[in-house]
Amino acid sequence: MRITLVIPQMLRSTVDGAGTLRLSLEEEATLRQLLDELAVTHPALERRLRDETRTLRRYVNFYVDGTECRALDGVATELGDGVEVRIVPSVAGG
Repeated sequence: MRITLVIPQMLRSTVDGAGTLRLSLEEEATLRQLLDELAVTHPALERRLRDETRTLRRYVNFYVDGTECRALDGVATELGDGVEVRIVPSVAGG
């Protein structure tokens, strides 16, 4: 199955400037499996998304077809064929 991963500007240096990645995953893959695939294919990006315990970093959000993954099943969220996963880092200021 094919997944489109949308990369924000601030993380594009980890993927040679690409704004999107098209990834092939097994059927019924989850967000966790997508991140595991990134650990192999794009380790610099994956390290910015998960910590050393493979937990999502607190200030990184993932939207699966427009819905934040924490409102779904977190990293256990199932991904369908053709789904778009968007990485949205939180930005804080004061």
